[in-house]
Amino acid sequence: MEWLVIDDGSTDRTVEVARENGVDHVVSLPHNQGLAKAFMTGIETALKLGADVIVNTDADNQYDASCIPDLVRPILEKKAQIVIGARPISEIEHFSPVKKFLQKLGSFVVKLASGTTVPDAPSGFRAIHRDAAIQLNVFNRYTYTLETIIQAGRRNIPITSVPIRVNGDLRPSRLVKSIPSYVRRSLITVVRIFVVYSPLRFFSTCAAIVAAPGVIGVIRFLVHYLMGEGSGNIQSLVLSSALLAIAGILAMSGIISELIAVNRQLLEEIRIRQLQQEYGARARVRSFAMERKIKKESVGGTI
Repeated sequence: MEWLVIDDGSTDRTVEVARENGVDHVVSLPHNQGLAKAFMTGIETALKLGADVIVNTDADNQYDASCIPDLVRPILEKKAQIVIGARPISEIEHFSPVKKFLQKLGSFVVKLASGTTVPDAPSGFRAIHRDAAIQLNVFNRYTYTLETIIQAGRRNIPITSVPIRVNGDLRPSRLVKSIPSYVRRSLITVVRIFVVYSPLRFFSTCAAIVAAPGVIGVIRFLVHYLMGEGSGNIQSLVLSSALLAIAGILAMSGIISELIAVNRQLLEEIRIRQLQQEYGARARVRSFAMERKIKKESVGGTI
């Protein structure tokens, strides 16, 4: 087991304390680049180092580290390739009602978009097998938690969750500056998820919502027109025509976005194959080196 710390432009003694406590690897980013970038840097570095299983946790000590064996166990038993630690959201005292609601909303949205049944999608405490980590690619700059689960669901990566414990609140969250900011960012993340991963469904739904009053307006005009009263309702016809035109544009946007999404998937498949060749070879070399080291130590012990 090896420890890897990602220093995302920290201004405190994070790196010094990490090295003093025997951390094996430290990657320092030149400036703060956000949670999602730091996460992907950690994943890529761990893969380059030949990791078989990657356990990710936050630096605020929110998650109980004694639960790590519970996270890793389903992967070692080959029951899953991604394991999410499910927090007891309703029991966490320092979470405000708004934050609890948004945490559950995020899990619900991910369930719809991914087809998975992860009860605590926003949880950052998770274990990831190397084969699954290679397939992850986060586009969101704010957070990685929701997007990675959606990618796992769409790529049929086996994913499960286990209950975990949490520690007390030691300091205010640096990700959640304020409740209004958290609400705004969460809503943007939700919309972005649907636009990127379900564009046809998203734009079709928007088109249907806009088209509904337009259709009603046209029907109303036709009824009045057939009754000989159409001359006084031309405004509703103009408005309805505008709404239907907007609905048509949204529908076309959905079709175009779906085609772009297909192209993106093809590019991602190429990227995944390249990474599998690169990191798979490194993992085999690392495994061979570890076996030789163990054999030498066992021989030395025998002598």
